[in-house]
Amino acid sequence: MSSVAQALADTAVVAKRNVIKIRRVPEVLTFVLISPIMFVLLFGYVFGNAIEVAGSSYREFLIAGIFAQTVMFGATFTGVGIAEDMEKGIINRFRSLPMAGSAVLAGRTASDVIYNVLSVAVMAITGLIVGWRIRGSFLDAVVAFGLILLFAYAVSWVMAYIALIVPSVEVINNASFMVIFPLSFIANTFVPVEDLPGPLQTFAEWNPVSTVTQAARELFGNIPPGAPQPDAWPLQNPVIYSLLWIVAAVAVFSTLAVRRYQRVTKN
Repeated sequence: MSSVAQALADTAVVAKRNVIKIRRVPEVLTFVLISPIMFVLLFGYVFGNAIEVAGSSYREFLIAGIFAQTVMFGATFTGVGIAEDMEKGIINRFRSLPMAGSAVLAGRTASDVIYNVLSVAVMAITGLIVGWRIRGSFLDAVVAFGLILLFAYAVSWVMAYIALIVPSVEVINNASFMVIFPLSFIANTFVPVEDLPGPLQTFAEWNPVSTVTQAARELFGNIPPGAPQPDAWPLQNPVIYSLLWIVAAVAVFSTLAVRRYQRVTKN
């Protein structure tokens, strides 16, 4: 078997091991399923009565942003899972086995896509109940969901790297929120970019969370006719910019994470 095929086989085994935990630790699955419902209901009914979006229902405006934010929160499972394995010595056991070093991280990030698939499905159903509708084509909707999951996968690699720098469950929780909160709130997730002050507006325009949200809104058909066109290139070309960011993030952070993993497990 070639080295690439062996690495893929090892990745599949590690991913399966992480997926089995869903059945053995149902509390994790409960959190995954309940938190998206809370986000949709909280922001939809609380913020929905306080924020106006020209030409559009706020709930239709909101759902794409909730998708982007929630999959970022879901990506923290990658960091927490790696930190737990580090603390329990499981990573060192993996290191002693004849398996590809990258498989531990690749299997972890791959398995966490399943968590995000469940979250997105629950959010979509909840969104439909509160009034959100997909007004684009079926193919466009599939592309939108695929882009959101690819974005979640890229963020998982960022969290994997952070977990290897601070291999503690308590610290990774705090560190991940320090990354997620600015990215998810200084964006067009909950309010239009035009409503943000100057420096924050510029940050939001180039924020990948904004472009993934903008791309999802366009593909879902949730941008009303006559809505103001964005001035910044990333928001004018949200699918292209988001894909470029996803590819760059996976390339950079997967490389950094694998190198860090090799150094950490040698100690």
